Amino acid sequence: MSATVLTARALLLDMDGTLVNSDAVVERCWSRWALRQGLDPAAVLKVVHGRQGYATMAVLLPDRPMEQNYAENRELLAEETADVDGVVPVDGAPAFMASIAGLPHALVTSADEKLAQARMTAAALPMPGTRVTAEQVGASKPDPEGFLKGAAELGFDAADCIVFEDSEAGITAGRAAGMRVVGVGPRAAALSPDAHVEDLTRIRVEAAADGSIRLHIAA
Repeated sequence: MSATVLTARALLLDMDGTLVNSDAVVERCWSRWALRQGLDPAAVLKVVHGRQGYATMAVLLPDRPMEQNYAENRELLAEETADVDGVVPVDGAPAFMASIAGLPHALVTSADEKLAQARMTAAALPMPGTRVTAEQVGASKPDPEGFLKGAAELGFDAADCIVFEDSEAGITAGRAAGMRVVGVGPRAAALSPDAHVEDLTRIRVEAAADGSIRLHIAA
């Protein structure tokens, strides 16, 4: 079996679709929202992944006041936080998180802190001590702000970080930050990340003697 080896100093991890499979909740909540707006739920679900809710609404309803988007986003976050039915870890996520426990890494998610805590807890995954959630950024992915903040908080240059992402918005953000990207899952396959895996069972993490992190990525 062939493998790609990528070397980094730090890892920046998206949550939904990358560590946690929350698609069932996202589909339920956003389908209800779409129907309330007279929109096609299938079309909405093509846009929603990776972005903060208000940014999704701005794409879908460009003429609507942003204040209304912010208000409805708060309502949707509350709905999603209360609904963890079907939230499970991505295959391989528990072992992957255990393998990086002592290495520099951060969670960079479009979820807010409460939603991130709810979903990581539901998936029985450890919450990284360093994290950048929705409250800490002024711009949603695909803006690179979150990843740049994550790198800065860990104390590493962008070029020394590798991003794990599943969505177009997230992969675009990682690239815009000047970072290499490992795409996870089916959404990422067509987006030309630096490496792609179906799930996290395909990655072996090695801590090198010089402090770097080597990712052995099975094809």
